[in-house]
Amino acid sequence: MKTVYLETFGCQMNELDSELVRGHLESIGYGFTTEPGDAQILLFNTCSVREHAESKAYSRLGIVGKRKKAGEDLVLGVLGCMAERDGVDMLRRYPQVDLLCGPGELDKLPMLIDNVARTSTFADDEASEAGRVALAGNTSRRSAALSATKDDLETLDLARAFDPDRATSAARSAYVRITRGCNKFCTYCVVPYTRGAEVHRPPDSIVEECRRLANAGVIEVTLLGQTVNHYRYHHGVAVTIDGRESPQIGPGLKAFRNEPIDDAGVTTFAGLLARIHDEVPELARIRFLTSYPRDFGDDVLEVMASRPRICRYLHVPAQSGSNRILKLMNRGYTVEEYLEFTDRVLRHLPDASIAGDIIVGFPTETDEDFEATKDLLRRVPFKNNFIFKYSPRPGTTAIDRFEDDVPEAVKKLRNNELLALQAEIGAAAHADWIGREVDVLVERKTNYHRRTSVPRSSADERVSLGSGITAKRDAGGDAGPDPVQISGRTKGDLITVFDVADDATADAMIGGIARVKVNGSGPLLLRGTLLEPAESPMNYR
Repeated sequence: MKTVYLETFGCQMNELDSELVRGHLESIGYGFTTEPGDAQILLFNTCSVREHAESKAYSRLGIVGKRKKAGEDLVLGVLGCMAERDGVDMLRRYPQVDLLCGPGELDKLPMLIDNVARTSTFADDEASEAGRVALAGNTSRRSAALSATKDDLETLDLARAFDPDRATSAARSAYVRITRGCNKFCTYCVVPYTRGAEVHRPPDSIVEECRRLANAGVIEVTLLGQTVNHYRYHHGVAVTIDGRESPQIGPGLKAFRNEPIDDAGVTTFAGLLARIHDEVPELARIRFLTSYPRDFGDDVLEVMASRPRICRYLHVPAQSGSNRILKLMNRGYTVEEYLEFTDRVLRHLPDASIAGDIIVGFPTETDEDFEATKDLLRRVPFKNNFIFKYSPRPGTTAIDRFEDDVPEAVKKLRNNELLALQAEIGAAAHADWIGREVDVLVERKTNYHRRTSVPRSSADERVSLGSGITAKRDAGGDAGPDPVQISGRTKGDLITVFDVADDATADAMIGGIARVKVNGSGPLLLRGTLLEPAESPMNYR
């Protein structure tokens, strides 16, 4: 049996793609290892959005290339956005690469691996090259209703197998894709070109996948899409011969100007959220990302407010606080529209947590533009922002249209200044939760073990460690075994840490939901005391 090593770079989309690829390959007999040195097939699922992720992927290609030169018989595959963006030219620039598979063609991966084995002695043959490459190319932006026969990738989602013991988080969380691709064409982003046009999955398929995951032990799903609130499915448009609805190309951006709509023949994002909540009650939590600030209707906020198991968390990238820079980025909204959106969120959901993304040093960004971004951060109670220095990315509009004219030293200075400001804002947002009780989905033990200090006294006295946990003080004055710190997330995606008595207690609670009293905070987390332990991962039912 061939053994596979699969490494993922970049975003949650890639994490889900890798999970689906792994399940597909395992179902046909491949084994997997966590050690690259033990594998005969090495697959790297790549990302083009961030320079750091791309650099790491290239580093891995170099390492495997050296192994192959040393005589090891290996198959090296590049999956995802780098493969789609660079195309067959990657095979020529990196001859150690045996196969390329774009994010829209992952169902073809087993065939590519098999072709490499069959044609390895004819690697320079043009037909051999074609058999080692599966890329969407210019077919990725078809404008008509998508036929199921042309969307085999849907079979990966429908046939997925969830193993709770191997999940990314032991908290029994899983991603569910509701849309693929993007229609927005931000000038700094390559995603519309590497993942293609927005394709919306049928709502019945999404609900059924959530139901299957819940039956397999999942208690939290995260609905994924480049722009989840653009989800809209028109029933009866794309139907297979056997009467099943299939994925379809999403409508253009102008279709979202008149939200909400009342049409039984259309499932909107609000309607999809309501269906999952109401039809899969076994799920303790339903969350989603990423959201686009324009076109986010009150209908979604009303569904969130009326369904308690939908998490009060919104990841809504602003990218800049300058209208001039937003226009250069082709973001499609103004700062005023962004602020109007966040104000609506907090009116409907006063306990909501908001997170975002910011790019500093975009071409032509002035000190005034940067100050406007700082003003935006001060205006919104962000729990956190992912802050990045702009770097020109191959395949984007910006790399050809704009000179990268902000000096690296200025980018670094602005990045650090914004990080410091966000730390203050995040600290205030987290401090607002002190004194409240929260439900925490327990995910892991932390690496930090804190010994509780107690005064010396009699050997048989018991001392409190908080949370109703007591320990017997030994003759030396110590309180016995160290408590163990564990962490998890609230419904608002706030990281929360608290102590339990020992490792056995911690292990039993992972994957369950605990009630915690918040008594401290920092810029990125809450600290609390356990009130009600989670006896099992299914205790909420």
